[in-house]
Amino acid sequence: MEGVSVRKIKKICVFCGANSGKDVAFVNAAFHLGEVIGKRKIDLVYGGGKLGLMGCVSTAVAQHERQVLGIIPSAFTINNLVGETCGKEIKVATMQERLVMMMELSDAFIALPGGFGTLEELFQMISWAQLSIHNKPIGVLNINGFFNGLLSFVDHAVKQEFITPRARKILISATTADELVDKLQAFRFESDPALSKLKWSPSSSQKEKLDLTLRL
Repeated sequence: MEGVSVRKIKKICVFCGANSGKDVAFVNAAFHLGEVIGKRKIDLVYGGGKLGLMGCVSTAVAQHERQVLGIIPSAFTINNLVGETCGKEIKVATMQERLVMMMELSDAFIALPGGFGTLEELFQMISWAQLSIHNKPIGVLNINGFFNGLLSFVDHAVKQEFITPRARKILISATTADELVDKLQAFRFESDPALSKLKWSPSSSQKEKLDLTLRL
């Protein structure tokens, strides 16, 4: 990355499946991503618990003596539904509160293979970046072509003029953990001139959480 300004990333939020998936490569890649994050002295924010790929990446980061923070809805902790969180745990009331806290506490976001929940989290962060609610880098780790179809669909939406070429740049992809983290560190946010003028106000709650109410 010679000659490229590097973004300082202290905490990465990882979105991924609570299942391990069909291909053992997903598990291996999740462990390796955790190792890369840990070796680079970066802390982890994730959805809590120890199931599936979520457990793999959090365990690997913790083994490298980096801080792990699981943000989990209280409903998931009933009857130990998702297992014990690896590291510190914060319980929240709703899924939306969980995602807002993840955004606030993280410097970058990575999606591993997962299902509807993972895709929701990924696209919510992309949408919020497009609206200039945050300017943090977002990437997918494209293990064995898992995200090929999704990336093709996004490019198709660009061709059909539903996504702008500028907004398309928000979503980064790479096939290896090291390459992806390098790309996240090199990312430079390019805001839409019109959307960047939107005003997003903090709420009056005790914790000063971000209120996603648009002031027109």
